[in-house]
Amino acid sequence: MTDRLQAQVIVEGHARGPLSVLLEPVSFWGGFDPLTGEITDVHHPQHGAKIGGTIVAMRSGRGSSSASSVLLEAVRLGSAPLAFILTEPDEILVVGALVGYELYGVATPVLVMDSSDHDHLRNGEFVDIDREGTVISR
Repeated sequence: MTDRLQAQVIVEGHARGPLSVLLEPVSFWGGFDPLTGEITDVHHPQHGAKIGGTIVAMRSGRGSSSASSVLLEAVRLGSAPLAFILTEPDEILVVGALVGYELYGVATPVLVMDSSDHDHLRNGEFVDIDREGTVISR
C-alpha cells in the first residue's frame, strides 16, 4: 500500500530511505553521536537507535543552539539523518541543514507536516520525499 502525504517545505531537497519515528524529540547536542549516527541520550526512549541514514520523524527538535553544529558535523561525516519530518518548525535543525548544503553540497530536507498526517508515519517504512514536500511511503 502506498500513502501520499503533503508537508510544508522548510529546507528543500529530495530524500529516500527508511523512516525512524521518534517517540520523543532528540537533542543533537549531547543526545546524538555524529560519528555513529546513534541516539546517545540515555534518557531518550530510543537510546542506542541509529538514526543516521534514515528519515527522522519527530514532533520537534530539542535545543540547544549548538545542535546545528553537531548536525553539520554528522553531514560532513556522512552519518546524518537523510531528512526531518516535524510537526513544528525548528530553526536549529534548519540552520544545520542549510549550512550542510552550503559547505558540503548535501541536502537535508526539513519538512513540517500536520500532526494528524504525521501520526500516519510508521517506523521502518520506506519513504520518498520530493522537492515539493510530497511524502510517499511504501
